[in-house]
Amino acid sequence: MTFRDALKTRRTFYHLKKEMPVPEEAVLALIRETTALVPDAFNMRSQRVVVALGTRQDELWDRIDAAFGGKVPREKIEGFRAAAGTILYFIDEEVVRAMQAKVPRYAENFPLWANHANGMLQISLWAGLTELRLGANLQHYNPVIDDTVRELFGLPASYKLVAQMPFGGRVAEADPKDGEDIARRVTVAR
Repeated sequence: MTFRDALKTRRTFYHLKKEMPVPEEAVLALIRETTALVPDAFNMRSQRVVVALGTRQDELWDRIDAAFGGKVPREKIEGFRAAAGTILYFIDEEVVRAMQAKVPRYAENFPLWANHANGMLQISLWAGLTELRLGANLQHYNPVIDDTVRELFGLPASYKLVAQMPFGGRVAEADPKDGEDIARRVTVAR
């Protein structure tokens, strides 16, 4: 499968299970390799990833549920908890601040560029999970859960949580994507 094929077939899967069609180590190898390959402005390497698996996966979603005090429907949280794992995406703000000090002319751009790199990492990993025939979805429960997540995994205060991506075996296949008039979003100027 090419990267474009993976983008074409990538879907949001909310119904996930712990059983996967590939070994856990294949997923971890994908995450490590992709994180190493995705570019970051000035090669600052600001991206950080934590992969919650097994009991840590369950504990993560139990703590997220507790952080919201029942304001997020329990069945939604249980759907994420049912996944094999969750990829937690962070930006290490200490790295960003160091680049701002090192190259002050671009200081205001480094936080934005770190976010760009994080987005590239997210879609690259989502496409990679698709190649492995896994399902995934992207969540944004931050900043409500930031302190809870840092405490759970023993992370430094400089780790800014950006997104959470539960992944696992697909319970069912996704519906086809709706078509669109792409000319409304893509302009070609000659």
